[in-house]
Amino acid sequence: MKLLVGTRSPGKTREIRELFAGLPFEVSFPADRLLQPLPEEADLERSMSYVENAVAKARYYAMRGGLPAVSDDSGIEVDALGGAPGPRSARWSASGGDVENNTLLLKQLSGVPQDKRTARYRCVVAFLATASSVPEIVEATCDGFILTEPRGTGGFGYDPLFFSPELNMTFGEAPAASKHRVSHRGRAFRALIEVLLRRST
Repeated sequence: MKLLVGTRSPGKTREIRELFAGLPFEVSFPADRLLQPLPEEADLERSMSYVENAVAKARYYAMRGGLPAVSDDSGIEVDALGGAPGPRSARWSASGGDVENNTLLLKQLSGVPQDKRTARYRCVVAFLATASSVPEIVEATCDGFILTEPRGTGGFGYDPLFFSPELNMTFGEAPAASKHRVSHRGRAFRALIEVLLRRST
């Protein structure tokens, strides 16, 4: 099965390629198909709903690429901040850069004790066989807490601040295979892959 993955994030692209490695899918990304960025792409993640954002991106890329498309929307939810930044995670700071987003998160959690810094990553993935199809949705989470300073240089986004009790390290410190095993994106894409394999049998 050919799949167009609707993301231009280098971090997501790397992780999703690894998650599909060795499986019977021909996975491509917008740059692989020479789909240049267009201004309307900036409006694809404006909703405060992970599902709506994921579906909007998958439908857009299914339309542009003429292929079955899959896209995810992910975020980190911090309990002390009422679940924020949530779907706004990638655009939490004014610049939307990883360093700036992490700096802002630490500032907002200043003075919050460690036992109150619980958080989870959430990933919602949408698959559309065609641009007009009813989307298939899968979702996964992983729990952890936010440290007071970053650890590790791997991953992307909030990974250096997100401590995973399952791994006993931050996602920024974790080897890629270990992170994929427990992460929200790893779990969600494995669930999607099961759905797609059932469809193809």
